[in-house]
Amino acid sequence: MIYDRILVRYGELSIKGKNRKFFKDRLHRTIRHKMKEISGITYEITRDRFYILLNGTDPAPVIQKLNQVFGIQSYSLAAKTENDIEKIKDLALEMVLSQTGGLTTFKVETKRSQKQFPLQSGDISRAVGAHLLINTEHLKVDVHNPQLTVYVEVRQEGSYVMAEHIKGLGGFPVGIGGKGLLMISGGIDSPVAGYLLQKRGVEIEAIHFASPPYTSIRSKQKVLDLMEKNAHYAPEGKVKVHIVPFTKLQTSLYDHIPASYTMTIMRRMMYRIAEGIAKKRGALILGNGESLGQVASQTLASMYAINEVTSMPIIRPVATMDKNEIIDVAKSIDTYNISIRPYEDCCTIFVPENPATNPSLEKCLEYEAKFDFEGLVQACIDECETLVIRAGEIIELERSEGACDVSDLF
Repeated sequence: MIYDRILVRYGELSIKGKNRKFFKDRLHRTIRHKMKEISGITYEITRDRFYILLNGTDPAPVIQKLNQVFGIQSYSLAAKTENDIEKIKDLALEMVLSQTGGLTTFKVETKRSQKQFPLQSGDISRAVGAHLLINTEHLKVDVHNPQLTVYVEVRQEGSYVMAEHIKGLGGFPVGIGGKGLLMISGGIDSPVAGYLLQKRGVEIEAIHFASPPYTSIRSKQKVLDLMEKNAHYAPEGKVKVHIVPFTKLQTSLYDHIPASYTMTIMRRMMYRIAEGIAKKRGALILGNGESLGQVASQTLASMYAINEVTSMPIIRPVATMDKNEIIDVAKSIDTYNISIRPYEDCCTIFVPENPATNPSLEKCLEYEAKFDFEGLVQACIDECETLVIRAGEIIELERSEGACDVSDLF
């Protein structure tokens, strides 16, 4: 194997001034934790570089794990040699000859931070390029649109040759932004919102509202399977999911609230419960998959009326994305096929025929004043079930029949 290491490049962390060391340390710890089951690798840290030394280990599983780490701008398979132009040329040729796929064009790019090296960056590129042309029959130079770019870095401790910059996930290492509580329904949008919150450095726990027997065990299973996908991006590969027993409160709404306002009031109750659990868990924000105008509860008027019950910041990462954009992300993180399983949640099975799309806050307060809901809300907070979902480990719930017929509620 030509490559002896992987060079990891920091993303947005490099612009964070005095916090840079904290962010880098968090990223290093996350990478090390992700790699703990891969034997043989070691690490080397310089001022602005992080190297994973392969020591003969197959790089494929290492790369798979790097693709689950936020905070990486890019990474490259690399080989190290001495600061000697002949050895650099020979290593570059060996690397190029190992490439497959019928490549015919290339260029060489050089960075030279070791200023005592006798050749300048352009001279190094020309020397390496000439060596490749002389010793291959199929390659020619194309500086504008090459199929292969050979990267050479000449640094104090040695020279590195690379053939590809593989794009990382970017963002911030999960956890540096604090903890957030994700409201997850089981649809397409909320697991994408969880992924995007993680990308901005937020450690997530999740809350799901279950209404058995009106919602089935399959609906709950779907949520756990979705959070297993989000767990892959968590620093320790696990996410806590809080399952709220929502049946008693939700059915009570239909005895006290006009049908057109049941969805709005239900969402207000959910936010009250979510805030209570968030405070118990030390979360600083609530997050969800609401997208502006997508359903009745996601109009600006609805959001205004619903948000009034909580003082916690509410982050909506997909708020301005259209559905196709959200679906593209869902497919990329492998949640889409889970989200479209035909098992409804409490938000979808209890939708009234004509929900208010422009609800009045005054009416919400009026209807709630006639309904003694505080005890029911507290019971939901006190009686929630907490599960730990680990990446690669699916919790298999006992199967049951589908959701009950709820037509008698309306």
